[in-house]
Amino acid sequence: MAETGKTISKTYDPKLFEKKWYQFWEDNKLFHAEVEEGKQPYSIVIPPPNVTGQLHMGHAMDNALQDILIRWRRMQGYNTLWMPGCDHAGIATQAKVEQTLRAEGKSRYDLGREKFLERVWAWKEQYGSRIMSQLRSLGSSCDWDRERFTMDEGCSRAVREVFVRLYDEGLIYQGTRITNWCPNCNTALSDLEVEHETEQGHLWHIRYKFEDSDEYVEIATTRPETMFGDTGVAVHPDDERYKHLVGRTLILPVVGRRIPLFADEYVDPAFGTGAVKVTPAHDPNDFDMGMRHDLEQVIVIKNDGTMGEGAGKYAGLDRYECRKQLVKELEEIGALVSVEAHEHAVGHCSRCNATIEPLVSKQWFVKMESLAKPAIEAVNDGRIRFVPERFTKIYTGWLENIRDWCISRQLWWGHRIPVWYCDDCGEATASRDDITVCPKCGSAHVHQDEDVLDTWFSSGLWPFETMGWPDKTPELAQFYPTNTLVTGYDIIFFWVARMVMMGLKFGGDVPFRHVFIHGLVRDSQGRKMSKSLGNGIDPVEVIDKYGADTLRFMLVTGNTPGNDMRFYWERVESARNFANKLWNASRFMMMNLAGFDASFVPGDKDFELSDRWILSRYAKTAAGVTENLEKFELGEAARMIYEFIWSELCDWYIELAKARLYDKENERPRRTAQYVLGYVLEHTLRLLHPFMPFITEEIWQHIPHEGQSIMVAPWPKDEEKWLDEAAEAPMTAIMETIKAIRNMRAEVGAAPGKKSEAILHFADAGLQEVFGAHAEYLRVLADADPVTLAAATAAKPENALTAVAGGVEIYLPLKDLIDIGKETARLQKELDNLDREIKRTAAKLENEGFVAKAPAAVVEKERAKKQEYEEKRAALAQRLEYLAKMA
Repeated sequence: MAETGKTISKTYDPKLFEKKWYQFWEDNKLFHAEVEEGKQPYSIVIPPPNVTGQLHMGHAMDNALQDILIRWRRMQGYNTLWMPGCDHAGIATQAKVEQTLRAEGKSRYDLGREKFLERVWAWKEQYGSRIMSQLRSLGSSCDWDRERFTMDEGCSRAVREVFVRLYDEGLIYQGTRITNWCPNCNTALSDLEVEHETEQGHLWHIRYKFEDSDEYVEIATTRPETMFGDTGVAVHPDDERYKHLVGRTLILPVVGRRIPLFADEYVDPAFGTGAVKVTPAHDPNDFDMGMRHDLEQVIVIKNDGTMGEGAGKYAGLDRYECRKQLVKELEEIGALVSVEAHEHAVGHCSRCNATIEPLVSKQWFVKMESLAKPAIEAVNDGRIRFVPERFTKIYTGWLENIRDWCISRQLWWGHRIPVWYCDDCGEATASRDDITVCPKCGSAHVHQDEDVLDTWFSSGLWPFETMGWPDKTPELAQFYPTNTLVTGYDIIFFWVARMVMMGLKFGGDVPFRHVFIHGLVRDSQGRKMSKSLGNGIDPVEVIDKYGADTLRFMLVTGNTPGNDMRFYWERVESARNFANKLWNASRFMMMNLAGFDASFVPGDKDFELSDRWILSRYAKTAAGVTENLEKFELGEAARMIYEFIWSELCDWYIELAKARLYDKENERPRRTAQYVLGYVLEHTLRLLHPFMPFITEEIWQHIPHEGQSIMVAPWPKDEEKWLDEAAEAPMTAIMETIKAIRNMRAEVGAAPGKKSEAILHFADAGLQEVFGAHAEYLRVLADADPVTLAAATAAKPENALTAVAGGVEIYLPLKDLIDIGKETARLQKELDNLDREIKRTAAKLENEGFVAKAPAAVVEKERAKKQEYEEKRAALAQRLEYLAKMA
């Protein structure tokens, strides 16, 4: 049992102890998990933040939720592992380093690949630990001894193993396909890395003449600069306007190329003119049509977004400048029919926001169909459960319509594709180890593929690669599959689905049992936090000012699975006030531990009604918090603890226990109050610890307790012994009565502390007996003295305020509450003042000059004032009338 008599600082200041306790936990290896056969495991892998990143509010919420789950399970006795690490973030990290090079007047090509990668690794060493340090300041209890990086030696080995196995099975292939290309990042992107934004553009209507007549077909396009790559015009086969023209040849304006008019069911007859230009090299749908109709692919836009040789005299121009000049030429030659405003979705790079250019290029792909089917089945048969369940449909819907995944990126930073080419015989070999000699012809003239893998390729292996796969490690045997994945709904496709596919394929099982989805943290107006809006809130600043516990508690209260939440500073203040309330209540207890005897255990007869009631309410709270955590209703669990501590423990029980705690003459009642308050506070701190780890540790270490740290103290369970409905029902009636008396006193403005008689009438003799035994509660908490009890049949007092609460008729004689004469005079004075204000504002509003010349907002303010004064006057008049009757 810890030493007692010490106390915490007078005011709650998290700066005094948050870093101290985190260091204590780390120094004592309390976050670390060793494999323990026979012990039930509970594991979570952290969604690895980008090595470029710094903590934002989304990270803070995501990691607070994970930490709550891991701390709770640790206290329940599970062998808990929270695996930390960060992602190499290919595009984002390379962009950061290239930015620093530009400031030096250099590019990566000036350095060459090897030297550039040395710079990136140096940058990673300098800045990569920043976000991990910030996660520590939040209180994240990760097993830092096991911290991983997606490009560390073990992860790199796992990536190569997976690539080679997929390649050998024919599931990885190289093909010429149309891909999303970012001209700024200069790399291909997967569909998921493209963000579509609605933009106001134009629809250009252009005439394409037939080769053998003056007839023409009118097409409509949002991208006229791509027409240099047109190799056909398509119409719907059932479109009566064009049926008779299918098969004829058109002449491409400006270029003069002969192109066919053909029919394809993809065409929407209702869009534009029903005839669409087909550019197989620069549009994914056109690419598909081109493949079906054997059309040529003419590339006219280069990787950097400028026009290529196929654009003739426009070669070398930026694509948008080309558009401008081309439209002018089309108008001059009479090919431009009209231009109309048109709103459409435009793809942008999720990293740099540049407009995406669909380009045909040679890329590496993963065949997804055979990987997707088991991933769908795993959710449908319940091996993986989404929380909330509604996200299941989003997940399965995407997988059912999945396209092959483009996994190659034209970057230098990342996992380089493990394929080597022989310069002599042309053999391509995928290998787990670097190749220096061609395995087919023996030539030493081999070179590795220049591209790297999509970052999400390695992230998709995260749950099992971090535990030592492909080796059969003890960690894999105990901690895989993991139990819970906590993540935002915005990366279900990017990451969650890919982990499931890879886990089933290579890990031998699902990667996790539950996917706990949370929403985004938005600003107070419901907008997404972003640099462009300048509405981001830095969680590190919130921690510096209010403490990590306040931020964590704010983020979890009011948080429901899968739903976005709004950030309000008022809620931060509210969470801080809660911490203050707990701090002051704990300090009060510590100051009243004189003579505390740890061996003292009260007998049943020692407990008075309030003791039995608070112990019963604690037991129900403990059961409710556990039940809600099991259901992933973390916000509701936090609310229950908040209500119990703020209201029942602080506002009711502590106030009722003060008399016994202060009484040095009667030792046994004082020790009983110490025992109950100590037991309830210590166990409630355990319930609160996963949510607010720092304040609970600081308080716990200063009160009687057993053990090294609250974070490894047992989670409260089997507390049913304290359930006591026979105490809760009468105590609830007493509390309802006290609240009613307080409200009545407030209505008439009775001075705080002024004692007044309370006359209580009961229909239930048993309840009357309980009130008689505990009339002191009303004296202490309702300033009721004397308290007169009578049966419901007794005569009703006159000139008294009345209410009914908790099955009790309550009467408060007015003579004891207020001096009617003085109160009447005070209210009359207030009424006279209001009459003057009403007269003044009325005169102002009747002044036509004021109403005509003053700003509308000023006039409206005066009207609102007048209305407010009139409402106050009506209330005062009603009160005066009531007092007159009483007099």
